[in-house]
Amino acid sequence: HNGIIENYMELKAFLEEKGYRFASETDTEVVAQLFDFYYDGDAVGTLRRVIGKIRGAYALAIMCNDHPDSLVAVRKDSPLLVGLGHDGNIASDIPALLEYTRDYYLLNENEIVFLKKEGVTLYDLDGNQIHKDVFHVTWDIDAAEKGGYDYFMMKEIMEQPQALKKTVFPRLTERGISLEALSLTEEEIKNFNRIHIVACGSAWHAGIVGRYVMEEINRIPVEVDIASEFRYRNPILSKNDLCIIISQYGETADTLAALREAKKQGVKVLSIVNVVGSSIARESDDVLYTWAGPEIAVATTKGYTTQLSMLYLVALYFAKVRGSVDEMRFHEYLQELRLLPQKTEDVLKLDGKMAELAKRYAHCENVFIIGRGLDYAAAMEASLKLKEISYIHAEGYPAAEMKHGP
Repeated sequence: HNGIIENYMELKAFLEEKGYRFASETDTEVVAQLFDFYYDGDAVGTLRRVIGKIRGAYALAIMCNDHPDSLVAVRKDSPLLVGLGHDGNIASDIPALLEYTRDYYLLNENEIVFLKKEGVTLYDLDGNQIHKDVFHVTWDIDAAEKGGYDYFMMKEIMEQPQALKKTVFPRLTERGISLEALSLTEEEIKNFNRIHIVACGSAWHAGIVGRYVMEEINRIPVEVDIASEFRYRNPILSKNDLCIIISQYGETADTLAALREAKKQGVKVLSIVNVVGSSIARESDDVLYTWAGPEIAVATTKGYTTQLSMLYLVALYFAKVRGSVDEMRFHEYLQELRLLPQKTEDVLKLDGKMAELAKRYAHCENVFIIGRGLDYAAAMEASLKLKEISYIHAEGYPAAEMKHGP
């Protein structure tokens, strides 16, 4: 079980009244015991009854003692996919199964999969058999391995110039920017009243940069929300707003819920994601892929910088349509985007200097990283990286606020 069962305490009380005893305090055990309570030999039918009783986010995989050669699984708000290799496999992410197959079923909400040695069968919540297209992965296991580097994170840092080329170069033309398959009309872009950028973690920091850029170039008001806060604050949206969802993996539960809230209020949703066929990509009105390739490390690197470059592309594309940027400045931006991979490569040549600095400061207990404007967004992202990877306490601060507390 991956996820959270929100009503597990009331289900636990119900099962205890029926004589069940629990060995742990976990919500996961409640699911197992509830499945046992309803089990009648039909795993798919039992799982349908369990789904009707539980609330929350889950990817569940269940095996029964009396059918050890089969597996039943389901997903809701947590990632799960089916690999169509030898015997069939399930996992939450493609790299886990690349050793076995490049062909997958991408499950939608509350779709049930029944795996046996003879094959894979898919059902909807009503028990009807369903058929899905096979998703074929074009990159191989080598792309998900370390490639001679000691750590995935270092490999992915060094892949940034190439990732930026894949994100930026196909979208640049001699005359401007081409955003493939964007269904937004020029009329809609001209009539936007407000843009809402919604994301979590590093993607949220990318969104803060996006706000500066969008407002500067387009002169449109932009709000940036952490997805969980957007979801729970009853946001005020209007039909001429645009919601931009940013997610590396495309399965973040809070971000997916925020997307659904925006769509429920009738707002167009444009997502910026890396993983093709992810839930956020599938549920958005429009999707722009960063094409950064697989990212294995805990801390996003190339995922973050490709999101930044995509936000610049979107901002410039909108500005051209709205006529809010003059021709000379527009082409200056395009030239800088073309130079970005090479400039990134130049910065990465400083890795030896970075190692020296790391040794000097590795024993600090607290770090304050300060900046103003775009640099404040960079400071927050840098502090997040330091906390995630080194466990050194760090805070990103707006420069003028250093006198108010720290």
